Amino acid sequence: MNRRLELIVAVSLALGISACSGPGVRQGSTPRPQPPKQSPTLPAASADEADQRFKAALALMKDMQPDEARQAFEALAQAFPNMSGPLTNLGILYAQGHDREQAVANFSKAVAANPGNAVALNWLGILYRETGDFRRAEQAYLQALKTQPSQADAHLNLGILYEVSLRRPVDALTHYRAYLEHDHGDDLIVTAWVKELEMQVGTAVASSTGAGK
Repeated sequence: MNRRLELIVAVSLALGISACSGPGVRQGSTPRPQPPKQSPTLPAASADEADQRFKAALALMKDMQPDEARQAFEALAQAFPNMSGPLTNLGILYAQGHDREQAVANFSKAVAANPGNAVALNWLGILYRETGDFRRAEQAYLQALKTQPSQADAHLNLGILYEVSLRRPVDALTHYRAYLEHDHGDDLIVTAWVKELEMQVGTAVASSTGAGK
């Protein structure tokens, strides 16, 4: 596997009911969940119920009980269909279970419920890239960054897409640099990629200039 693709980043837990966002984690690391947010569109009693059920489902997810967590989130999504968080976590569970079709379906529903759900959009980008649908992957990452410009994970994943899949090194550099600027300046691997691409781009420009003389 290409070394760039080994570092595709996905947020492993959606951290809210109405608006999902949270810190990104590298594959294989342990995510740190945060308390879910109540939806302002629900009556207080319904919001409290949704909050408690979400926390219970999230606990199952953290305890590595995917079947029970999936059942809990499915019931929650049916009871509160306008909430994006349960759908996002369902998508994550299906993605982790290698059911790409169900993962995409649930992430798409999550985005329909909340177009600003950068977590679900980042996951959609990853899944589309894995199937070779690079155009839709790019669109998903760009939409994630439009709604949340500081989403470092989307910057990194888009940079990888541009460099590895679409052969657009200049655009890749832009997003690698943005990733480093958003609290990842100590990432030595991506820093090395930037230096490598800067050399490649500089060499290409120099060659082009020389050929034009």
